[in-house]
Amino acid sequence: MTLLLSDKDVHALLPMNECIDVMATALTAVTTGNAVLPLRTIIRLPDSVNAFGTMPAVLGAGSRASIGAKIITVFPGNDATPFDSHIGVVLLFDAEHGSLLAIADASSITAIRTSAVSGLATRLLANPEARELAILGAGVLALPHLDAVCAVRPIERVRIWTRSGAGAGGRAQQLAERARTRHAGIEVVVCESVRDAVDGADVVCTITSSRTPVLEGAWLSAGTHVNAVGASLPFARELDSDAVMRARLYVDRRESALAEAGDYLVPRSEGLITDAHIVGELGELALGTIPGRASVTEITLFKSLGLAVEDVAALRHIYTRARETGAGISVELGGLRD
Repeated sequence: MTLLLSDKDVHALLPMNECIDVMATALTAVTTGNAVLPLRTIIRLPDSVNAFGTMPAVLGAGSRASIGAKIITVFPGNDATPFDSHIGVVLLFDAEHGSLLAIADASSITAIRTSAVSGLATRLLANPEARELAILGAGVLALPHLDAVCAVRPIERVRIWTRSGAGAGGRAQQLAERARTRHAGIEVVVCESVRDAVDGADVVCTITSSRTPVLEGAWLSAGTHVNAVGASLPFARELDSDAVMRARLYVDRRESALAEAGDYLVPRSEGLITDAHIVGELGELALGTIPGRASVTEITLFKSLGLAVEDVAALRHIYTRARETGAGISVELGGLRD
């Protein structure tokens, strides 16, 4: 039998604090070679910015391994519609017989696990007393990123900026109201400019769909930690070259960053940095095999691309919890001989 897990099931069974720890385990597996993780396959739709993507991965080995894949459409223009920009499913297979164990909503898994990885990076790299958070963007990743950073640092004030502006009734104001409801006691303000939002911020999360820089290095204060999340194409970036040059840079996986991270690849193509600018992977940092922040005044940067192993690990956790609680709907999809 295959378990169908909805958006509501995912949110109920994958709380942020648990997901951060699940992501730490998954990324250390990548670093230690205990995962098979090819680069994602992206098919660009003709005459369109939209895409169809497949992201397979194997986590672990033998009959206890987790086999899975995320199958999604990526429609950036959905930011202005009721639809998510990433829509699809995550699949989990049994490693003993190859049977399909679970099918789960990819939009919710993507939002939670992506934010959880940023939470992990913040836990490992941000100054311990970080209290000011800036969120650039108001899409589906905004609230989960607030949850993730608040799970690892004592955030007291949140500043929000969006490209659509700070006007009443706009997306930034709507996000601010939801943030105040979700995290009572935290001050939430909407800013007119990126510079206002990041000035003095301890943690900055860039989660826009912009393909050109919205954040300039000159605006970052000493000691800031940045999670750069929104851009995942070799030619797209949210940070200017100065921001990357000024920062101590970490990635989710080196191979992926060298192939897909425009935030890194563009300044490298300009001759401003080399591959040596990447200090290492988040999994290495979690294991303690590479150094982290060197001082309270250093700027640190985590470039997130998102890895299939994160989706597979998240669904394995959800599936285990669902079996324990009776969540989800069981369906017979075949695979057993008569």
